[in-house]
Amino acid sequence: MNRKKYINKIITSAVIAGLYAGVTYFCGILGIGYGQIQLRISEALTILPIFSPTAVYGLTIGCFLANIASFNPLDMIFGTSATLIAAVISYLLRNVKIGKIPFLSILSPVIINGIFVGLELSVLMDSEFPFLILAFFVAAGEAIVCFCLGTPLYLFIEKHRQKFNNML
Repeated sequence: MNRKKYINKIITSAVIAGLYAGVTYFCGILGIGYGQIQLRISEALTILPIFSPTAVYGLTIGCFLANIASFNPLDMIFGTSATLIAAVISYLLRNVKIGKIPFLSILSPVIINGIFVGLELSVLMDSEFPFLILAFFVAAGEAIVCFCLGTPLYLFIEKHRQKFNNML
């Protein structure tokens, strides 16, 4: 890979990381970015690995930076791991489409975060709610964001793919 492409990928990852962390911090201010019921608007960006593996790095770093605000080292480890795993799965399933939509890629963060964050909240954080309820709430919030915001974002980028090719 030439130097210019390499630098471009680093910059793209940094921008994605910054966007993810910044939007998550904003959601935290609104009281919806952390905790047992979360609606992280930044999770709409989880569609980006469909377009490029570079986004996997940006999302993972952004999630780690965002989880610093939870003041919980376990969240920094497990929440970030969930994002990494979901991003890799999204990338690997990018060509599996229902109609024109890579449904499984969009669904993977919903399932992975529901399981990982649900477990984290129920076992590691000693929540009064059982795992299945916590997993459901996390997955529901994730599904709302991924399908209601992530899918339109995917369609927009796909429509203007030529403009985005140099960035991703």
